[in-house]
Amino acid sequence: MSCLLLIRNSTPTAQRHPTRAGFNKPRGLETFIKDTPRPQESLIPFQRLPPRRKPSARTGASSWLFSEQWYPFEMSFVDLGFARVDTDRERRCGFPEVIFGSGKTPEQVRDIASVIVEKHGLVLASRVTERHFETVTERIPDAKWHASARCITVERQPLPKRGGLVGVVCAGTSDLPVADEAAVTLDLFGNTVLRIADVGVAGIHRLLAVREDLERCAVLVVVAGMEGALPSAVAGLVSCPVIAVPTSVGYGANFGGLAALLGMLNSCGSGVTVVNIDNGFGAAYAAAQINRLSAR
Repeated sequence: MSCLLLIRNSTPTAQRHPTRAGFNKPRGLETFIKDTPRPQESLIPFQRLPPRRKPSARTGASSWLFSEQWYPFEMSFVDLGFARVDTDRERRCGFPEVIFGSGKTPEQVRDIASVIVEKHGLVLASRVTERHFETVTERIPDAKWHASARCITVERQPLPKRGGLVGVVCAGTSDLPVADEAAVTLDLFGNTVLRIADVGVAGIHRLLAVREDLERCAVLVVVAGMEGALPSAVAGLVSCPVIAVPTSVGYGANFGGLAALLGMLNSCGSGVTVVNIDNGFGAAYAAAQINRLSAR
């Protein structure tokens, strides 16, 4: 027989848990911050200063600027109503915010791009159509359309080129749209890109013929569909990190890229990292961060 022993603490609740006293009463943010116990090093100076609105002379949109007395650094975004554009992303993360165009109307992509180009002079919109591009050029005539990569770029203030070579390798010609998305992203983010196409494992001698080129790279993005074997083969030939990108290219049992994804996740090659299906942008972003760190 098991026995459960309950020991009741006779200390009043208000003394044991100061924040639970008056739990059902409405409380202001400043009361919560003042009363909630926390480690001393995590305290953030707090004063009752509201965010400041800064209207844009060009777009009329409102920028929200949060005071340093609220946060350890100033953060800002532009409120367009349907989107809050993060204009602080480049300072925090090294690269400006990127627009994911799928699901957005051409007008929404245009308005978001206008804010980003005004702030950074650099825009990347991925997974867009030619109709998106035509709408964007109404306001940003110097925008460029990358048909295979399905990307729009604007490069008024190019990022400085970093040392180190980043390779984008794809197994077959059918994988090129995803590989091109990765290459366009890497190039815009200030990387020197080496493109190698059609070196899948069905003709492994094609891969062996470019081994010296692969070894010159600081990081490799390897794109493959079907069974997704190429990243494992590449990882066994080079000493740099390999970022594997499964694609939805393949016949029925490929399950829209799931077979390639599972194959890459189970890779016997060391140093292989895997991103989502068809996510050339995500692989390129990670590769750019690795290259930036290795160039320091």
